[in-house]
Amino acid sequence: MSDTNNHSKNIIHRILTEQINLTSNELDTKSTKEIVNIFSEADKEPQKAVERVIPELINAIDEITARLKSKGRLFYIGAGTSGRLGVLDASECPPTFCSNPDLVQGIIAGGIPSLTRSSEHLEDVSEIAIADLKDRNFSYRDVLIGITASGRTPYVIAALNYSKSISALSISISSVPESDSTLDNDIDIRLITGPEILAGSTRLKAGTATKMALNIISTSVMIKLGKVYGNRMIDLSVSNDKLLDRAIGILFDIGSVDKDTAVRLLKKTNGSVKLSLLIALSGMDVIDAKQLLNDSKGNLRTALISFKDN
Repeated sequence: MSDTNNHSKNIIHRILTEQINLTSNELDTKSTKEIVNIFSEADKEPQKAVERVIPELINAIDEITARLKSKGRLFYIGAGTSGRLGVLDASECPPTFCSNPDLVQGIIAGGIPSLTRSSEHLEDVSEIAIADLKDRNFSYRDVLIGITASGRTPYVIAALNYSKSISALSISISSVPESDSTLDNDIDIRLITGPEILAGSTRLKAGTATKMALNIISTSVMIKLGKVYGNRMIDLSVSNDKLLDRAIGILFDIGSVDKDTAVRLLKKTNGSVKLSLLIALSGMDVIDAKQLLNDSKGNLRTALISFKDN
C-alpha cells in the first residue's frame, strides 16, 4: 500500500494544454499525408471552441464598445504567442479602420524584440506587466484583455489583477477549464481546444482559436463604432494602390459614382472614403458633410438618416 501511495504522490498533474493528444501519438512515424490529415482534423476544434463562447464574446464586444465610446482604450496583453497575437490584431486596426493607433494597443512581455525572438522567460516576471500598463497611462476608463493559454502566466495574471484594482474592464482569454485555472475577471472567455498535436505547443489549436476570437472582438467593436457601412471598410486608410482601388470600388458600389468622380472626391476629402461617400450620396459640400459626420459621431448611416430627415 505504501508503494501505491508513493506512486500516487509522484503522478504529475498536467493542465489541459500540456496533456498528450492520443490522436497524434507517434507523430514522428507518420507520413506527410497522415500528418496533414491529423492537423486538418484537429483544426476543427478551434471553430467549435469559439462557438461555445458566443455569449461571452457578445458580452465582451458590447462592454468594450461602451468603454471606447466613453474615451477608453483597448489593450491586449500576453507573453510569447499570446502576446504576438494581441499585437498582430491591434496593429491591423489602424490600416483597416483608420483608428488612432492609441485606441487598440498590443503589449507583449519583453516589448518589440519579443515579436521576433523568444523571451518566454519574461512571462514569469509579474512586475514588468504592471510597469508596461503604467507606461501607457492605463486607467479605469480602459479595457484589458489578458491572453494566457494556460490561464496561469504570471505576467498576464499580474496585469489582470492590476486592471481589476483600478476598476478597468478586465477580460481573460484562456484555453483551460476552471479546474486548471481560476480567473476572476469581469468576463472570462475559455477557448477549450483540448491537448495540442504537439503537446504543450499552444501556438497551434489554442492560438488559432484565440486569433479567431480576437478577429471577432476587434472587428465587431469597430462595426459598433461606425467604422463599417454594410460590410465595407469605409474608414480604411488609403495608403497604397491596392487600398486606392478598394476605395474607388466602394464609392462606385455604394455611392454610384464613376472612377474619375471617385478619384476627385478622394482628393477633395484627403482620402476619406466615409466623407466621400456622404458627399456622393447627399450632394453636400465638404464642409457641411464633415460637420454632419461630426454631429453623427462619425457614423455614416446615422448621418444619412439625419440628412434625409432634414
